[in-house]
Amino acid sequence: MKVKQQSGFSLLELLVALFVVVIITSLVTLSVNSGGEDIELDATVKSMADVSSYALDEAQLRGVDMGLLLEHVDKNGERIFRYSFLERTPQGWRAPETQSDIFSPREFPPTVEVALEMENTLVELADVERLALASSSESSIEEAQPQVIFYSSGEASVGVIYLRLAQTGELLWMIEWDLVGRFSLLRRGETSEP
Repeated sequence: MKVKQQSGFSLLELLVALFVVVIITSLVTLSVNSGGEDIELDATVKSMADVSSYALDEAQLRGVDMGLLLEHVDKNGERIFRYSFLERTPQGWRAPETQSDIFSPREFPPTVEVALEMENTLVELADVERLALASSSESSIEEAQPQVIFYSSGEASVGVIYLRLAQTGELLWMIEWDLVGRFSLLRRGETSEP
């Protein structure tokens, strides 16, 4: 009597194959997600430099000092860094009324830490929650003083912004600018070869 052998896969073979597919899918997803954050950070850095240059031009054209405010907020238990632009008015620093879409606040990705150095000294970033508690006004951004000033005379306060990976402290970007507002964007702190 001949016994006919069944062809097909056993349950164990199917589980192993499914496990391998899940592992590969997870690795691909991790790669794509980290690449997306890199692209987002690159866009944020370039946008900040472009808008800062525009703010310096706007300060000269309008005869009004503009400022760059770097701050941190707690959002859903995470520390998020962001930047915004202010203009000097007789009443103090305020959000610009003109070009408000260009000068609107923007956030860095949550995996990034921001540090500001001016005149070889680290500068404390604004703490929005602390300002809100100390002030009875609704808008804490209006109580903050910008750390970087773009003067109507065409000069800027000189400084460097360091963007680091929050978990490891690895330097991702260095953003430098000089007295006349020329920005240098240095990925990982290195000048790019032409």
